[in-house]
Amino acid sequence: MTVENLSTRDKKHLWHPLTQHKLNKRQLAIVRAKDALLFDENGKEYIDGIASWYTVMYGHSNKHIVSAMTKQMNKLDFVMFSGLTHEPAIELSEKLMEILPANQAKIFFNDNGSTAIEAAIKMALQFYHNNGELRDTLIAFENGFHGDTFGAMSASGLSSYNGPFEKFLLKVVRIPTPQENNIQEVKSRLAKILQENKCAAFVFEPLVQGAAGMKFHSAKGLDELINLCQENNVLSIADEIMTGFGKTGRNFASDYLENKPDIICLSKALTAGMFPLSITSCSQAVFNRFLSDEVHKGFFHAHTFSAHPIGCAAALAGIELLNSPEIAERRKYIESAHNSFATRIEKHEKVGNVRVMGVILAIDLNIQMERYGNLRDDLYDFFVERGVLLRPLGNTIYVLPPYVITNSELQKIYETITAALETI
Repeated sequence: MTVENLSTRDKKHLWHPLTQHKLNKRQLAIVRAKDALLFDENGKEYIDGIASWYTVMYGHSNKHIVSAMTKQMNKLDFVMFSGLTHEPAIELSEKLMEILPANQAKIFFNDNGSTAIEAAIKMALQFYHNNGELRDTLIAFENGFHGDTFGAMSASGLSSYNGPFEKFLLKVVRIPTPQENNIQEVKSRLAKILQENKCAAFVFEPLVQGAAGMKFHSAKGLDELINLCQENNVLSIADEIMTGFGKTGRNFASDYLENKPDIICLSKALTAGMFPLSITSCSQAVFNRFLSDEVHKGFFHAHTFSAHPIGCAAALAGIELLNSPEIAERRKYIESAHNSFATRIEKHEKVGNVRVMGVILAIDLNIQMERYGNLRDDLYDFFVERGVLLRPLGNTIYVLPPYVITNSELQKIYETITAALETI
């Protein structure tokens, strides 16, 4: 009897995300992972240069997090969160309040990044509804990405994901991201939108637009846009799902802002990729709008696995690591190494722009490439063949590694990118 490998068995029944299966090759079958390394079914190792969609920031199979989850699993595995509570959720809320912007006061649990955004948008819409106001418009950046559920997708601006659903989405008006040379222009555009529409919220990825290709924008400009929204009684929603937990150099990208968001969405590195869990936090003023003698003015939104005790345990262990001197030192090293590599390649004829923020390195190529096309796939295959997992976003190569990546592993990523520049 012939034993089929995992890649062959995979093709029988599985439907993968972001995949055109008629054109797609076999999926890479991973059987084991440790720290910054992945191992396939043939024993080949790969450096996880993007922390598996920027989640496993403390490394795969981190013993400290696994131990915390195992301990919790043996004590309290799961209990619903409506009408009941438990210590891991309470402790996590307390620990988050120590590191979140000071205006945050309440924690609402969801199960992934998209649903964190979904809850935030519903909070914003109901915030005004509870006050007898109908506000039907969201403001968002061009080319933003906030997830694939309908509210989150509405706020997103990438047609490659939204195309078939454009006619079914919420009303969203888009503005460019603020750069140092266009802040006044963007502010004027926002002011006009606020005047002409019944706006409920401004939804944005603070400082870095991830799926757009790790595009950076001005903290000063974003601060002024949030301030303008606050002056017009419009809520601001920061999508920190990608940027949160140290990736930009501070705990949250919102820490670079003087005007803090009313609502913040967290996921991914929240549980270090160990468990699907997300959070929508908000200010006391937002929460107070839902307090009423009328039951229907409460936030009747729920997820079965809200505040899952095992997920909360993973998040608590992750925050301990985030606050540790060892992780702080590694983050500084990665940023320094990124900057050194950026200096070496920024003049390369095939490089258009190189930028670094925290542990995020992004390289725009001077080559026209489709977001999902043959040339981009060839680049992906080039990296994989050499034992490096990177997922180019169109013509943008980005590196966002686990904090525990070794110096030699990081250098191998840089060497592989350099080699790719010579072959494409």
